[in-house]
Amino acid sequence: MKNNEVKETPHIKPNGAEIAETILLPGDPLRAKFIAENFLENPVLFNEVRGMLGYTGEYKGKKVSVMGTGMGSPSMAIYSWELINIFGVKNLIRIGSCGAMQTDIKLYDIILAMGAATNSNFAHQYNLPGQFPITASFDLLEKAKKVADEKNYKVHVGNVLCSDVFYNADETATKKWAEMGILAEEMETTSLYLNAASAGAKALTILTVSDHMITHEQTTQEERQTSFTKMMEIALDLV
Repeated sequence: MKNNEVKETPHIKPNGAEIAETILLPGDPLRAKFIAENFLENPVLFNEVRGMLGYTGEYKGKKVSVMGTGMGSPSMAIYSWELINIFGVKNLIRIGSCGAMQTDIKLYDIILAMGAATNSNFAHQYNLPGQFPITASFDLLEKAKKVADEKNYKVHVGNVLCSDVFYNADETATKKWAEMGILAEEMETTSLYLNAASAGAKALTILTVSDHMITHEQTTQEERQTSFTKMMEIALDLV
């Protein structure tokens, strides 16, 4: 990006390092570090403010960045807005974990979030005269499905729930969303897709099932950081 060295925000300080037009966005900054160290050539650290590690390197000869975003739509909103509007990022691919809501979805399955239902009020700021559909970039979604098919990775494509609530006092909520065909629950897609839509950027959420909200199976914290490699490979092949 031109003149990147003179740009910084309270949350991202590249100190002259490049931020690529395509960026992978895991919630966990240690997952960003893992990707940089295991998938990228010549990775350069471009951010460590608040421990939110960001790196730029090359994958199959193309520039790509990866950066943690933290948990929840407000945190994703800050980082994705700044990456798009200050640093000129064009393609934002969230790679995260989720809780499955359907019995035919298993631990480690991959979900491509075509759209997001939400209990967030993030969209109110746009003062729209109605409800706005929170959807992925079809271009990125189509390419991701094609990559997954070529790798023989089974993926589920559909709607997820992006929730502001992790510990929900309403014990009936999961059942209600599941009955509407929601595949899984996560916490960041709403602000990512809306920020991208409002600025003309492209966004896609790719998720790996880390726990199951029906069977109550779950993976470990270490597995979430280092073993969700299939979604990483799909995302990187979109560069």
